[in-house]
This record gives sequence, structure tokens and C-alpha cells, in this order.
Amino acid sequence: MDTTPALLSKTSGLAAELVHHKDLLPHVKEARLDDDGGVAGVGLCARHKVHSLTHRLARALQVPQRRLAGGTVGLLIPKAAHLHVDVFLAQLGACVHGICQEVGLDLLIETTDDLGAEPVACLDRLRSRGIGGLIVVNPRGEDYGLLHRLADAGVALVVFGAGLPGLERFAALGCDSPGAVRLLMRHLQQLGHRRIGHVSYAPAEFVLVDERVRGWTEALLADGVRPEPAWLVHADISAASGYQATRSLLAQQRPLPAARRITALFAGNDTIAFGALRAVREAGLQVPSDIAVVGFDDIPLAAYADPPLTTVRTDPIGHGREAMALLLAQLRGLRAPPTHWLERPELVVRASCGAVRG
Repeated sequence: MDTTPALLSKTSGLAAELVHHKDLLPHVKEARLDDDGGVAGVGLCARHKVHSLTHRLARALQVPQRRLAGGTVGLLIPKAAHLHVDVFLAQLGACVHGICQEVGLDLLIETTDDLGAEPVACLDRLRSRGIGGLIVVNPRGEDYGLLHRLADAGVALVVFGAGLPGLERFAALGCDSPGAVRLLMRHLQQLGHRRIGHVSYAPAEFVLVDERVRGWTEALLADGVRPEPAWLVHADISAASGYQATRSLLAQQRPLPAARRITALFAGNDTIAFGALRAVREAGLQVPSDIAVVGFDDIPLAAYADPPLTTVRTDPIGHGREAMALLLAQLRGLRAPPTHWLERPELVVRASCGAVRG
């Protein structure tokens, strides 16, 4: 059925100012409500109906070649070096940069290590660079206080960390990490693996690392297996760190009786998995006959690993678009409740887990 702006506002939770905006009203009138009361008629994925409508309405205000108030946005990451080794982050950054060019914004890469944790100094630095909004990737627990102070000072923020405690006030997005880990772990368990190790993609201080470790732990416990301390090690973003961490994990396995050694390995992301594959081979073990290996993200190189890597597929380009839509809405003064968007990753089965032949 057709809908009015007032009904759409009530149903979707969008602020009335948003759906009545003179530049958005034609798009609102195109929408209709489907049989279950969701928003339809916008030609977008059903499971993100309301969020996708917000995305479309916000993008309707984008005017190429016209600069926004606060003509610079920042991509806030922990360390600049991560851009060189994290494929997901590089793809995300390229997408954000492309959209900034489309709408006449400049993009600066900022790091929490460089900005520091002192809110006043951090604000001064952002203002001196003309940064009106930030997309925050891979936050650490110690960054939360700074993020809240920046928001209190009026800085537009979009945070990767949807669903995490302490981030409820922010526009946030991300993938369902615990759900994705359960997919991977269930797949390995169905193949007969019960002792599954984990090489996390970063140190424990990163909030999203804890999400994946929690998913790994819960999956083992649900299968009646108590994880051994020797089954978990932390890497630090790069394939080289994944290689070193996996070597350490395998060394910790040697003193254990065969009945307590891992038969499968969950790498916290695909980049870490590449390092893990090399470490396993150098230890004289075969993948997947001795140890199955799975990753996370499905980066473009995952299909060309040796053997091809089983993983879960995430969408860094989609994340970049969603993050920019949320940030642009704030920069243009559109008021709406904080949006929390969770991507549901897809299991991609290849030869590294032993389920298919390479």
C-alpha cells in the first residue's frame, strides 16, 4: 500500500524532519509499506529495508561538486601501518575516498596513536585540519572515552562496532562477528573437528578481537570442549604476524598428547590465514589433512591461497558506502535515531578445510 511521510516516519523510526525534507519528499512518496509493515518499494535488500531507505534518502541530498560545511572527513584507524597490511581496511578506505571525491569532500587518514587520548588536544588537532566528521575503524576499549568526548563536542561520528556495549549512542555498523564465527566453527565441527585453535587477527585490546574470541570460545563450549590456553594466540594485523603467532601456537602443541592437540585452526582474518598456512607447512604438516585452516573476510586473494581458503565473506565496499551514507546524513544536519547495521556474512567453502578438493 502507499504511505505518507508521517506514516513512514512512524513505521521506520526516521525523524520527521528527515522524511519531510523538501529534497527527500519525492523519494519518500515512492516508498510503500509491505505486508509485514516493513518499508518496500525502494529496490533494495529486504533484510535492511529501513536502513537502506535511510541510505537512499541521505544520498538523495548529495550534490556533486558542492562542498559540505566542514569539507574534510577523517578515517580514524589505530596505526597508519595497518593500511599496508590489512586488505579489508585498504578496500574500505578506497571506497570512502571515492565517495568523498564524488561529493566534494577531502579525506584524511588519522590514527588514534597520533591523535592521543587527551580530548582537548585531539579536538584542537581535528579542528585545525578542518575535520568535521570521523569514520572510526577497529576501536580499542581505551578509545571509548575519547569517542564520547568527541561526540559531546559535536564531531560527527560513525563507528565500526555495531551492537557492542558502550557504543549505543553512535551511528554504528559492522559484521555479525559472533554469528560469522559460529558459521565457521559449526562447519569445522560438522567435518569432525573438535579441537580447534584460534589465531586472532590483532591484540586483545581491540574490541572486535574479543567478539571473535568469544564466538570461538562459545562454539567450543557448545560442543562440549573446553578450550586449552595453548589453543589461542594473538597476531597483529599482518600476514607476518600471523606466521609468527601460528609458529608459537604449533610449538605449544608439541608437548601435548595427541588427544589434546588441535586438528583445525581458525585465523582471525584471511591475511592472518596466509601467514598461518606458511607456518603449518614449515612445521611439516599438510593442510587440510593434518590441520584444517579457515579465515575471515574472503579477500580477493583467498581463492588463490594454497590450498584455496575456506572463509566467511564480508563486504568492505558495502561497509564503506554505508559508513559514508551515515556520516553524510550527520554532516548535512539530518537528525535520525542512531543506526546500527550488522552485515550477515556468508560461508565460502574451499579446499583448506578439507570439505572440497583443491
